[in-house]
Amino acid sequence: MNYIRSFAIVMICFFLGQGIQHFSGLPIPGSIIGLFILFISLVTGICRAEWVESTCNLLIKHMALLFVPVGVGLMNYLGVIENNAAIIFASTLGSTIIVLIVIGLAVHHKEKES
Repeated sequence: MNYIRSFAIVMICFFLGQGIQHFSGLPIPGSIIGLFILFISLVTGICRAEWVESTCNLLIKHMALLFVPVGVGLMNYLGVIENNAAIIFASTLGSTIIVLIVIGLAVHHKEKES
């Protein structure tokens, strides 16, 4: 029974996110909105972590399998990726450097306070 409740809560958040995205026309995927809804419900205490733990553990356990369709789907756009490889590489490298700098500054600032 715990798995049914856990799966139902996750799917309700997912479908709420899909509905919000569809009716509002936001450029954010409905699954991300649903994930945010689940996060907010966990933080506010509307939903307890124990209620969704079993389904979340199952999804995390099989996460690698869930990325197979995305990897196969990328094969359809291999030409586009090849034509824009330099741009993709530069943006990936640039954003990684920015993240490392921001995290480094935040940690440095945090250690200075204590």
